[in-house]
Amino acid sequence: MTADLSSPRRPGRSLSSNLGAWLGKTIRRSIPTAIALFVLLGIWQLLCSGENTPLPGPIQVVKDTWDLIIDPFYRGSGTDQGLFWQIAASLQRVAVGYTLAAIAGIALGILIGVSLLMFQALDPIFQVLRTVPPLAWLPISLAAFRDSQPAAIFVIFITAIWPIIINTAVGVQNIPQDYNNVARVLKLSRMDYFLKVLLPATVPYIFTGLKIAIGLSWLAIVAAEMLTGGVGIGFFIWDAYNSGSNSEVILAIIYVGLVGLLLNALIGFIASRVVPEEQK
Repeated sequence: MTADLSSPRRPGRSLSSNLGAWLGKTIRRSIPTAIALFVLLGIWQLLCSGENTPLPGPIQVVKDTWDLIIDPFYRGSGTDQGLFWQIAASLQRVAVGYTLAAIAGIALGILIGVSLLMFQALDPIFQVLRTVPPLAWLPISLAAFRDSQPAAIFVIFITAIWPIIINTAVGVQNIPQDYNNVARVLKLSRMDYFLKVLLPATVPYIFTGLKIAIGLSWLAIVAAEMLTGGVGIGFFIWDAYNSGSNSEVILAIIYVGLVGLLLNALIGFIASRVVPEEQK
C-alpha cells in the first residue's frame, strides 16, 4: 500500500527536476548574451551622449517612444496604428506570400530534382531570376496588379521561392542510391515512392530552404512596404524617418529584428518535430 501511494509522486519530482535543470541551463546560456547586450548598450549610450549627436542613445529612445512601447495595441485612423497592428499587417502579407512560395517552391524543386530534362531547362532560368534584388520586382508587380497589397505579396513570393526550389531539388538529387534500389526491388508505385522514399529523404533539405526563405520574406516585406505605403512596419519606419523621429525608427528596427528571430525559431521548432532525429 505504501509503495502504491508514493509512486504517483515520482513523476512529479522528475518533472520538477527536469524543469529546474532546463531553467538553469537556459539562464547559464543567457548570461554571455546579457553581458554582451549590456556592453553594446553602454557603448551606444556613450557614443550618442553628446549634445549634437545625429542619433539618440538608448535612454533617449525609450523616453521618446515610451507611449509606443506601453501601448502597442493603439488604434487610430488610417496608418496611425500601434506597433502590434503594424507588425501584424506585415506578418499577414508574409504569411500569404511565404505559403504560396513554399507550395510552388517544393513542387518545382521536386520536379527539377526528379527530371533531368526539366533541370536542364529550368535551372539556368532560376539561377538568373534568383539574383534579381527583391525591390527590383516591385515596379513590375505594381504595374501588373495595380494595387500595393498583391504587389507586396508577390515581392515576398518571388523572393522566398528560390531557396526553397534549390534546396528541395538538391535534396531530391541527393537521395541515396540504395533507397532507389530498394524501391525498385519492392516495385513501389510512384505514390508510394513519393510518400515513403522521396519525401522523407528530402524533408531536411526542404526545411533548410524554408528557414532561409522566412528570413528573406521578412526582409522583403519591410523593404517593399517602405515604397508601397499603408499599414505595416516597413511604412512605419519610412514615415518615422520622414517625420524626423529617429527614436521611432530605432525602436521599429529592434522590433523587426525580434520578430525575424521568432519567425526563424518557429521554422526551426517545426523542423525539429518533423525531421527524423537521424537526419538532423
